[in-house]
Amino acid sequence: SRESYINVSTSLNKKFVIISFEDNGLGIDLKKHREKLFGMYKTFHRNKDSRGIGLFITKNQVEALGGKIEVESEVNKGTIFKVYMKYEKH
Repeated sequence: SRESYINVSTSLNKKFVIISFEDNGLGIDLKKHREKLFGMYKTFHRNKDSRGIGLFITKNQVEALGGKIEVESEVNKGTIFKVYMKYEKH
């Protein structure tokens, strides 16, 4: 019922390159789902093409490289995922 968007931005601190992915989609009820958000085969909406492995794989790969993922979300407002990747200055 609204014009949708995805905003991708980056920032840098002393330890990490931070990639932020923000949308104005359905949002996720973090009070209800935070603990299982990155679980395998977990989905939070009734989309027929959801498989529940994308966040699981992404989190595992990011952490294997020394990073982390943070999430902020509000139902019917949208979600922000922040991916922190180790910053190694050359």
